[in-house]
Amino acid sequence: MYQQSTSTRARARLRGSLPLLGPAFVTAIAYVDPGNFATNVTAGSTYGYLLVWVVIVANLMAMLVQYLSAKAGIATGKSLPALCREHFPRPVTRGLWAQGELVAMATDLAEVVGGAIALKLLFDLPLLAGGLITAVVAFGLLTLQSRGHRPFELAITGLLGVILLGFLYDVSRSGLQPLALLDGSVPRFEGTDSVLLAAGMLGATVMPHAIYLHGSLTSRRYRRTTEADRVALLGSQRTDVIVAMTVAGLMNLSLLVVAAETLSGGPAPVDTIEGAHAGLGTAIGPVAALLFALALLASGFASSSVGTLAGQVVMEGFLRMRIPLVVRRLVALTPALVVLAVGVDPTRALVVSQVVLSFGIPFALVPLILFTRRPDIMGRLVNRRSTTWVASVVAAAIIALNGVLIALTFS
Repeated sequence: MYQQSTSTRARARLRGSLPLLGPAFVTAIAYVDPGNFATNVTAGSTYGYLLVWVVIVANLMAMLVQYLSAKAGIATGKSLPALCREHFPRPVTRGLWAQGELVAMATDLAEVVGGAIALKLLFDLPLLAGGLITAVVAFGLLTLQSRGHRPFELAITGLLGVILLGFLYDVSRSGLQPLALLDGSVPRFEGTDSVLLAAGMLGATVMPHAIYLHGSLTSRRYRRTTEADRVALLGSQRTDVIVAMTVAGLMNLSLLVVAAETLSGGPAPVDTIEGAHAGLGTAIGPVAALLFALALLASGFASSSVGTLAGQVVMEGFLRMRIPLVVRRLVALTPALVVLAVGVDPTRALVVSQVVLSFGIPFALVPLILFTRRPDIMGRLVNRRSTTWVASVVAAAIIALNGVLIALTFS
C-alpha cells in the first residue's frame, strides 16, 4: 500500500509539473535554427570533430543563461528589456534597443534564408519565393497565441520533434567515432578560419533574442504572489531548461557528427547546406537527405516565428511600444528578402548572421547578470555568489572570443 501511495503521489507531481513545461522548448528552437545547420555542417565537414568542444561549451552556457533569464522573469514579472528600461539611463536603454533590433534582423535573416533553402531542396522553389512562404507560415504559427500559450508551445515543440527525428536517423546511418568525439572535446583551434567559425557556432547556440524572450514567457504566463510560490515555480523551470537545452545540444552535436562522418575528407570541404544535402544523399541515401531537408524546413518555420515574437518583446520592453505583428514581421523580413533577391550565397549569409548574433550576446548577458545578482530586484531568487561568478566567466569568455575574432579578421 505504501508503494502504491508513493507511486500515486509521483504521478500526481508529474501531472502537476507538465503544464509548467514549455517556455524553454520555445526558446530551444532558437538553438537549432538554420544558422546552426550552416555553422555545424561547415565545422564538421571542414574540421571533422575538432570543434565538438564548442558545441558542448556553448550548450552548457545556454543552460545557465536561459535559466537566469527564466528566473528573472519569475522573480520580477518583467522581461529583461523591461528591467533595462526601469534601471538603466535612457541613452543606455535606447542603445540596447538599437542593437537588439540589429540582432532581431540577423536572427530573421538566418531563419528565413534557411526556410527558403529547405523549400528549394524539397520542391525546387526559387529562394525568394521560399523566403516569402517561410515568412507567411511563421506568421501563421504566431496566430496560435490568440488561443493561449499552450497551442503555440505545442506547435513549436512538435516542429522540434521533427528536427530531432531527422537528426537521429541521419546519425544512425552515418555512424559515430567515440574516440574522435572525445578528442574533439579538448578545446583548440586551427587557424583564423576556425576561430571565425567557432564564433559563428557560439552565436548560433547562445542566442541574444532567446535571452530576451525567455524571461518574458515566464513573467507573462506564470503569476505567483508570494516568494514561496516563486521559489517552487523556479524548480519546474529549472527542469524545463535542462531538458530543452539538452535536447537542443544533442541536435547540434548530431549535426556536426553527421557532417564529420559523411562530408569530410573529400577533395574540398562542404560549406553549403545544398552541398550537405547532396552529400548526405550520396553517402547514406535519399531518405537521409529528405529528412535533413524536412528538419531544415521545420527549423526555419519555427525559429522565424519565435524570432518575430522576441523582436516584439525587445521593442515593447525597451521602448514601451507595441506594433502589430504584421508590421513587425515586415520590418524584420526586409533584410532577408534583399539577401535572397540579390543572389548572395545563402549559406555564407547564414554563417555571417551567426557572427553578428555572437557580438550581440554580451549586451543581453551582462545586464542579465547584473540584475539577477541584486537582492532588491530578485528577492529570494537572487543568484548565489558562485552562480554570478560562473555567469561572469561565461560573459568574459564570450567577449574575449569576439575580441580575438576582431583582431584576427582585420590583422
